[in-house]
Amino acid sequence: MLDDENPEAQLDRAFLALADPVRRRLIARLSRGPATVNELAEPFSMTKQGVSKHIQVLEAAGLITRTRDGQRRPCHLDPAALEALTAWIDTHRLVAERQFRRLDDVLETMKRDTMKAGEK
Repeated sequence: MLDDENPEAQLDRAFLALADPVRRRLIARLSRGPATVNELAEPFSMTKQGVSKHIQVLEAAGLITRTRDGQRRPCHLDPAALEALTAWIDTHRLVAERQFRRLDDVLETMKRDTMKAGEK
């Protein structure tokens, strides 16, 4: 998924694509396996063309690909693209967790010091 020349721009496109609830539902459906535009359009109350536009956004963001299987053109989720997004999120989650652990340590030290001061 990540563009070697500009990984930040690729992340921006992916997160922007996922900002739309229809596109998130399409990704959720594709996580269960490939599907055609007709199959993806079934649960939505929009035209097939409308769903196709959402698919184009997901494709441009590098989150899905399309292949040709005879007359069918199934869409496939790109697991590497989702892994890149998850890795980015995990990096920032781990930083935040470390900060919370440090805060917990400071609060625990303050609590012990307060209890010791009260014993005197």
